[in-house]
Amino acid sequence: MGDRGSGPALVIAAVVGVASAAAVAAALAIQFGLPPQSQVAFEPTPDYTAGVMFPALGAYIAARRPRLPIGWLMIAGGVFEAVSVLTSALLVQAENGGDLDTAALYRIVGAGTWSLGGGFLAILVPLFAIGGRRPSKGWGVFGVVAAVIIAAQTALRVGRPTPPAPTRGMSSVIPNPLDFGIPREVWVPVTDTLWLAEQGCILLALVSMVVRMRGADAETRRAVAWPALTFAVYAVLVVTGDPAFHAFLVGWVALIPVSIAFSVLRHGLFGIDDVLSRTVVVAGTVAGVSAVYFATGAVFSLMAAEYDILAGLAAALFAGAFYQPLRRLIQRGMDRLLYGPVGDPRLLTARLVEEVRNADPAEALAAVVDVVRDGLAVGGAAVEVVNGLHVTSGQVGAAPRELPLVWHGEPVGRLLLGAPGGGRFGAAHDERVVATLLPYVADVAHAVRMASDLQRSRERILAAREEERRRLRRDLHDGLGQTLGAMAMTLNMARLNIKGSPATADHLLRDLRSGMDAVAGDIRELVYGLRPPALDDLGLVEAIRTLAADTLDAGTATHVSAAGPMDDLPAAVEVAAYRIAQEALTNVRRHAHAKRVSITLALEGGLLTVRVADDGIGLPEVRRAGVGTASMRERAAELGGSCAITAPDTGGTVVAARLPLTGAM
Repeated sequence: MGDRGSGPALVIAAVVGVASAAAVAAALAIQFGLPPQSQVAFEPTPDYTAGVMFPALGAYIAARRPRLPIGWLMIAGGVFEAVSVLTSALLVQAENGGDLDTAALYRIVGAGTWSLGGGFLAILVPLFAIGGRRPSKGWGVFGVVAAVIIAAQTALRVGRPTPPAPTRGMSSVIPNPLDFGIPREVWVPVTDTLWLAEQGCILLALVSMVVRMRGADAETRRAVAWPALTFAVYAVLVVTGDPAFHAFLVGWVALIPVSIAFSVLRHGLFGIDDVLSRTVVVAGTVAGVSAVYFATGAVFSLMAAEYDILAGLAAALFAGAFYQPLRRLIQRGMDRLLYGPVGDPRLLTARLVEEVRNADPAEALAAVVDVVRDGLAVGGAAVEVVNGLHVTSGQVGAAPRELPLVWHGEPVGRLLLGAPGGGRFGAAHDERVVATLLPYVADVAHAVRMASDLQRSRERILAAREEERRRLRRDLHDGLGQTLGAMAMTLNMARLNIKGSPATADHLLRDLRSGMDAVAGDIRELVYGLRPPALDDLGLVEAIRTLAADTLDAGTATHVSAAGPMDDLPAAVEVAAYRIAQEALTNVRRHAHAKRVSITLALEGGLLTVRVADDGIGLPEVRRAGVGTASMRERAAELGGSCAITAPDTGGTVVAARLPLTGAM
């Protein structure tokens, strides 16, 4: 930043900016002080706006970047305009006072500065508007030609023939002491020709911005887009010369120096693509809806001329029906035009769906992150899933933007976006892309999470199955197997002693009887570990009623109810419901200090609901899931169901498990 403003440049720029604004203010004061018949010589023109805004913002640019020509060109052109406005007011004042010689001098200065100011601001300034620097060699030649035309136009205006009659708002003819002696019949067509040439230079100056913008990098294109847009509107209004746009042109000129300041100093903070996109979308939508409205009204008026109210109602309905589809169509077209295929959210969505469809389940999230990164043109993107999975593409940086991923009201993770790239899209376009892609990212994150949970569940089930097999093998081999082996040896010894020593044989048979009782007990324990026998003996409802009576304290009132047939439930559902109720009742006895417990079983629509509610102390403020809580949820999840533990406002704790019957088939 070696071209930061120095002290002298800062002082000069500030003085010029203030002086120019003061000159315009003085001109307005003089005009309002003139008699009413003389005030008709004045009308609002862009010169007033240019005389204030261009020097002020040109001074700001020159103070910040004194080596750039654009600031000084803006100052020069604006000062010329301010002097032109002031001398025009002084001219009328002098003519009104009868001092025609002084008025003639003011006319010469005013005509010259007006011509120079317009040429500087409308032709030379656009040539330097890209980054504030000099144009290329080819456009530099055009600048020289334009300068010659401006100089010739200025000379002809300064040396014009004395007019044959007073101009508007004046009572006397102002003589021209610098009259070049050119016949008026020659002066007028030559001046008109130079005027047309100057208008052509204005259009070429705008074309130069567009041409040079096409070959520039993304940052430069964004920098030049602001002044190009404001100059384009100005050029159209000036060349057409429609008086209806005159008042609008006066205000629009103020935006040109503002846009140049953005371009030179702070263009990165504003998105011209957003402004252009929104402008086209709004204008196109209004035009399209208006056309539909008037066309529909005209057609219905011809068909049913006597029912005007029907024509208006039909036109309003048709216009309303066309509004949203038309707006979306124009918006997609602008996104495609400004940002290419990657800028259309609809095409990005199609690409995302295709990537997910073709990718392996484990790689789907990585494909989604790549699409999001490309679609938003950021340095990096990442997705963090609540189960700990983290997928990154590029570098998100130390302070990324965080967006929550929510799937049907359930948080499933977050999307992290890095810093925008050099050719980033506008903020509004970013939000459209994010709003379009975020639900798809949340869906994929949820699917990946569920796949990961399913895989872990399968691993746990496999591990539990193998552990159960190991336990059964150990119990059968080390316990029941050895006991049966010992019983066989006892039986053989009893056979050997049954004739020679009946008493010994009888003692051995008694031991064998005791051993058989022990084996029967071991077998019952093994069977009970596989499935509670109470389910087969009593059924689910009575088994839970008995379980509650055996588990809870004597002072706890228990109520067990059932809705729906409970006799033909799948075995896995019965065991899961029994074990969940068992764990919930154990927690009530240990922690709740409840006086009343209600257990409800309901079967409806292929879903068994188990609800255990108590009136105890409820859940602690800081909860930590224990083994029992995890066990209940895992048993419900194995069947594709769910288990929730809540504390209602009325107090106590509610355990509600939903077990689908189809998950146990």
